[in-house]
Amino acid sequence: MTLTLTVQDLAAGGAYEGAAVYVWHCTREGGYSLYSDGITDQNYLRGVQVADADGVVTFTSIWPACYDGRWPHIHVEVYPDEGSITDSANAVATSQIAMPQEACEAVYATEGYDASVANLSAVSLDTDGVFSDGAELETPTVTGSASAGYTVAMTVGVDTTTQAGGGAVAGGPGGGGPGGGRPTG
Repeated sequence: MTLTLTVQDLAAGGAYEGAAVYVWHCTREGGYSLYSDGITDQNYLRGVQVADADGVVTFTSIWPACYDGRWPHIHVEVYPDEGSITDSANAVATSQIAMPQEACEAVYATEGYDASVANLSAVSLDTDGVFSDGAELETPTVTGSASAGYTVAMTVGVDTTTQAGGGAVAGGPGGGGPGGGRPTG
């Protein structure tokens, strides 16, 4: 999966150049590095990119699993600059990306995502504790296929007048800090 986020500065009305974007998600089995049993000493499926002049950051990863009780998602935090990422209190926006059901079903039909099939059938965006208030602004555009790989793209609007401390991405709920990523219900 290639994840491309375009970060927009809502206060200035343009690209949020220089913003540091931190993303993280779970493994095919539903665990989080740095948090889940057996992988607390590991650091993977996490990364930070600094937005270019167009506000764009791009990550290459795997498709996140669907674990018990949560809709498949990717966590996102935005920091004002690269130097701010060492303290989660510096985040100016925090949210999660709701992965589209059709693509999830295609990925979960492939090897390694066995538990995700049952977990996805037992949850919906309406029953998910984070997305139940609406996921329209947190659902990306997805192109590609499970066999060739997916491209996931989304615009992330950030109100840069928000004080640091984890303000929500425009239209989105909160999501945790660096090193975080523990499952929420």
